Amino acid sequence: MLKILDRYIIKTFFGPFFFIFSVLFFIFIVNIIWVQLGQFMGKGLSYWQILKLLFYLGVSVISMVLPLTILLASIMSFGEFGERYELAAMKAAGISLTRVMTPLLGVSTVLAVMLFFFSNNIIPDFQKKAKNMLFNIAQTKPALNFTPGQFIDQIPGYMVKFDKIYGENGENIEGVFVHRKANTYENQQSIVAEKGKFVPAANKNFLKLVLHNGYVFEDNFAGKGENVRMKQPDQAIKFDTLTSHFDISEIINQAIEKEQITDDYRFQTYGQLNKTIAKNKKDNQLFFDNIGTDVLGQTNSVVAYMDKGNKHKVAPKAQVKLDTVKGDKKLEIIYNSYNRLDNLKSSLENKKTEFSTNVKYFSKIVIYQQRIVSYSVTCIIFFLIGASLGSIIRKGGMGLPVIIAIVIFIIFYVMNVGVENLSWSGKMNPYLAAWLPNLVLLPFGVWMTYKALTDSQLFDAEKYKALFKPITKRFSKNKEHERYQ
Repeated sequence: MLKILDRYIIKTFFGPFFFIFSVLFFIFIVNIIWVQLGQFMGKGLSYWQILKLLFYLGVSVISMVLPLTILLASIMSFGEFGERYELAAMKAAGISLTRVMTPLLGVSTVLAVMLFFFSNNIIPDFQKKAKNMLFNIAQTKPALNFTPGQFIDQIPGYMVKFDKIYGENGENIEGVFVHRKANTYENQQSIVAEKGKFVPAANKNFLKLVLHNGYVFEDNFAGKGENVRMKQPDQAIKFDTLTSHFDISEIINQAIEKEQITDDYRFQTYGQLNKTIAKNKKDNQLFFDNIGTDVLGQTNSVVAYMDKGNKHKVAPKAQVKLDTVKGDKKLEIIYNSYNRLDNLKSSLENKKTEFSTNVKYFSKIVIYQQRIVSYSVTCIIFFLIGASLGSIIRKGGMGLPVIIAIVIFIIFYVMNVGVENLSWSGKMNPYLAAWLPNLVLLPFGVWMTYKALTDSQLFDAEKYKALFKPITKRFSKNKEHERYQ
């Protein structure tokens, strides 16, 4: 009989589980689309390539979606058991709440173990695919990837610069400069134009650019001696309209999933991250030692300059007093001292920035590694909280359970972000930062489980009204026998 009951409990749990997981996964994917939209829209990608990119990016959100799904599904499952009085019937049959929770606790543990292996072995590979795909997309379609006012060499064989780029798709340009990278045996050519426009080319392997009001500067002496070049000037051709085609087949046909980035810590497993952390810790220690040596050396240099009596390493002489120095010499001492102090200050600020960057990077690696394990533990903690809350509130469906689950998850997420920022700034140990949300929620989960096992009326409004009745009674008017007054 108990095996039949276990199957029923598990079946009831997995009903909402798959539905909630699908909805949450879709919501997180929509968030990714919103954040990454500008990086791949308008790049000429096929629908299949966009879907593949979204899949690669979406796989990483499973580590966050699964714990929330377990929390919400467990609240709904036990809420339905309580709402349909099935928990009461089980208890009347001598089956304790602990026994009812056991099969789902086993399921949650299996899901947690699966999440660990998934995060450790599968997510890093998809992270690599996603990051390389985004990088390759950024390198393709240069017509939509120009930066105003900067020289760009993405078009093979050319260097271009546009002072202004505007239009709905960035197709209009002003202040055009195009230079062809020619070798010794090719004619040098540069094009300058007031304005222009990118227009669709018949062949997708070419970039079509229509320019207006400009000049083409070109020499026709490729391979000839310097004397010939000196005798004749470069050729300049004025044009009203000029249409140019640039061959971009080299980057258009580039494999969009070609791996060019391989050294990111997010591409590594838990064991590989141990080596990365050890290496980073060693590099940081060397960096910190060098900072101390550099700063001490610069400080001694400033002190030595300002202390004229120690200049020749002889017996100390009287300190130079600015009152006894006259004219330009006095200004020179003040100016040089100020410059040395200012340089020392700038050096210290730069070292501080480097120090903060190293600490932040080290914290990122540690937190990423520890969350491979900590998110799996979160699954079990969220089950304890969800099952206990569901059995106490005794409400199923998508109403109150969803609100409670969202509140708990927001608290968990805010703690995650908060301790992460503290760790990045060097104010908290990264190992503690990765585990602190779990350490905070675990006692709450144990307490909620205790309340559920003891049939606590935690959400009974009448209980709280009775608790505050002595206080509210003082401020309420006694209406007893009012009709007789």
